[in-house]
Amino acid sequence: MVMLDQRRLPKKEVYLECEEPEEVAEAIRNMTIRGAPAIGVAAAMGIALGAMRMRVEGIGRFREEFDKICRMMEETRPTAVNLSWAVQRMREIVRRHGGEGLERLRRSLKSEALAIREEDIEVNRRIGRHGKCYIENGSTVLTHCNAGALATAGYGTALGVIRAAFEEGKGLEVYACETRPQLQGARLTAWELNREGIPVTVITDSMSGYLMRQGVIDLVIVGADRISANGDVANKIGTYSLAVLSRAHGIPFYVAAPLSSFDLSLATGDDIPIEERDSREVTHPFGWAIVPEGVGVRNPAFDVTPHEYVTAIITERGVIQEPSTASLKGLFS
Repeated sequence: MVMLDQRRLPKKEVYLECEEPEEVAEAIRNMTIRGAPAIGVAAAMGIALGAMRMRVEGIGRFREEFDKICRMMEETRPTAVNLSWAVQRMREIVRRHGGEGLERLRRSLKSEALAIREEDIEVNRRIGRHGKCYIENGSTVLTHCNAGALATAGYGTALGVIRAAFEEGKGLEVYACETRPQLQGARLTAWELNREGIPVTVITDSMSGYLMRQGVIDLVIVGADRISANGDVANKIGTYSLAVLSRAHGIPFYVAAPLSSFDLSLATGDDIPIEERDSREVTHPFGWAIVPEGVGVRNPAFDVTPHEYVTAIITERGVIQEPSTASLKGLFS
């Protein structure tokens, strides 16, 4: 399994080859690969890789080792529900095909992982088609973190909407928040859009309110790592602040996400687990200290935006205006 090491961008394009499922799990954990749909695909691929390399006899022993690999993948990052969604799809293959022989089961797991990847690309393109109408010719779009091809199997969710509008010939400009502390906007979103010729300007996270007040921003569009049953949205830390600023300035705030990012088992966003990452991501962003030693540091990787701040959620199945428990039930019925 080969993946682009996103930690090295934009300076270098380095590809990491994973030969063991443990290497895939570590790549998810250390953010070699990141983005909710992408880590779901990677987990499925890692599980298939583990199944192909597993040398055991008998379905009972296979199930034991398979379950260990699945649990290892599930424990890498807690917030993105796409991860557990993909793992459950792989578990279902073993449940359905466990009696058909180990070699056939291995092939079925590989086919399922490849199907998850291909489905994700098509889902993103559908999201783009549903969402491009919200970007008018000449619009300036603000986005946060990276919800593009790097965060998915290809094309992107929030950036997929932007791409679809650009491919239609609409003139547009993108403002990308740098997205501290990992700088996914500055390093990844800007890298993606610049390569495709889509005009992009990087700003620090704290500039957004100023630009909104100046009338520069026409709409905000972001991705999601998990969406609860009432439409509350967990996304990269700083998203909630943008939603509040958007409401204050009368600017539409859109979320683009696949159905695999919805977790209807959670009533509200208060139930979404928020990953707290290593404080050194804040204190040593370039390998040297920018915070005095002994000072306390918090580093939650995500925050939750209440549904009432979300203008609409754009999915592959359609657009949910004014998301709520009732409207989300209608989408899944």
